[in-house]
Amino acid sequence: MTITQAPASRVGGPLRIGPIEVDVPVVLAPMAGITNMAYRRLCREYGAGLYVCEMITSRALVERTPVSMQLIQHHESEDPRSIQLYGVEPNTVAEAASILVGEDRADHIDLNFGCPVPKVTRKGGGAALPWKLDLFRELVTKTVRAAGNVPVTVKMRKGIDEDHLTYLDAARIARDAGVAAVSLHARTANEHYSGHADWSAIATLKETVTDIPILGNGDIWSAADALRMIDETGADGVVVGRGCLGRPWLFGDLAAAFRGEGLRYMPTLGEVADGFRRHAELLVEFFGSEEHACRDIRKHVAWYFKGYPIGSDVRSGLAMASSLQEIDDFLGQLDHDAPYPGAGAEGPRGRAGHAKRTALPDRWLESRDVDSEFRKVLAAAELHHSGG
Repeated sequence: MTITQAPASRVGGPLRIGPIEVDVPVVLAPMAGITNMAYRRLCREYGAGLYVCEMITSRALVERTPVSMQLIQHHESEDPRSIQLYGVEPNTVAEAASILVGEDRADHIDLNFGCPVPKVTRKGGGAALPWKLDLFRELVTKTVRAAGNVPVTVKMRKGIDEDHLTYLDAARIARDAGVAAVSLHARTANEHYSGHADWSAIATLKETVTDIPILGNGDIWSAADALRMIDETGADGVVVGRGCLGRPWLFGDLAAAFRGEGLRYMPTLGEVADGFRRHAELLVEFFGSEEHACRDIRKHVAWYFKGYPIGSDVRSGLAMASSLQEIDDFLGQLDHDAPYPGAGAEGPRGRAGHAKRTALPDRWLESRDVDSEFRKVLAAAELHHSGG
């Protein structure tokens, strides 16, 4: 399962987010349909860090929709409890934060300003919102005040495109509003997840905003990538998204790397099967439905078994299983002693997509102010989408 290399000295210290101290400076990025309670618990079983709930739409939380109330649940083993909010209307986002704090549902709140999904950005939300400086300032300031002693952080992108960068202005505003840390996905909204993340932007942000932690996000596929990002940018920690898809043990690698240990996970096919089965089991507990859990884990099949010789019949069978017994039957057909395939199981995963022009409201880029007409548009932007 593991390989031990020569020990090294610890890389950096713990990460501080307000009153919260995280032993290793690693954050699980919120991902819609992925970072629910089941997957967060699984990642914790392998490693350490701050594990963020998938993005919650503020309006849905204020209206207490059943789905939102389920998604903000945390297992008793989760500490600290971290939730990301998305919204465009300052009072609504602040009210959502008040609910989380007043009902003792979160120890940390993150705000999403990184979503590049067209249905969000064309209404002025997600990665489009920081372009409107006064709106961004109002939203962050009101949320920080509503959260009180619960720390608030901000996750953002570089900007809309290379001609409309927002991250430096937004980070300064967020700091002045009292946020505890800023995370930067080093791509523009136009880039979506394509190409390579511009880590130099993380370094620039770290040089510009020096009095709160700066976290880097983008293209961390291994522990070595995380250490390299810290070395090249001076960031205080890393945020891991697509790199952990089908690889919850990556958090074990990251914890070991930041502690200066040589431990690295190189799972056999049997160990991958065990991780997949454990994930399914936790999903059953989370959803309260075996059928729902088996449907949900289907999207994880390709990620878990990337590079391993499992055969098309087993692969398609797992992607259509409707019970744990069916999953067990297909996993039982695997060669559990098959070794780790090396590079075949590593590298990028998840959809990268292609660079494309960000969908924006009409005349959005003409001014950095928000007039009354734009505020009407923003009221329609609070949809349940994710990204960042």
